[in-house]
Amino acid sequence: MLRVVIADDSRVMRQIIIRTLRQAGYDWDITEASDGDLALDIVTQERPDLVLSDWNMPSMNGIDLLRALRANGDDVPFAFITSESSAEMRQQAESAGALFLIAKPFTADSFRDAIEPVLA
Repeated sequence: MLRVVIADDSRVMRQIIIRTLRQAGYDWDITEASDGDLALDIVTQERPDLVLSDWNMPSMNGIDLLRALRANGDDVPFAFITSESSAEMRQQAESAGALFLIAKPFTADSFRDAIEPVLA
């Protein structure tokens, strides 16, 4: 079973993401993080198989989280689930090493479309 960290400052959004992942057929072992600092600690300690992160969070945003992980030599697969998805943000995410960016609102199909190529 894949171990996944979901980082989002909104508890409700974390629950929506978990529910949507399950609707998409992914019944993973999920750990929640309420901000980037906590996510960094969890990822460093637990070594998950995937990180799904919001972009805008207090204390450490998602792009800084990704950059911190890469700077520490951690190559955990990482993706964004965010309400903003400008071309500039997508470029920053890709340049920092993100696998994909899913824009809110999302569906089970949008998760499958983004995740299946990564799992293959």
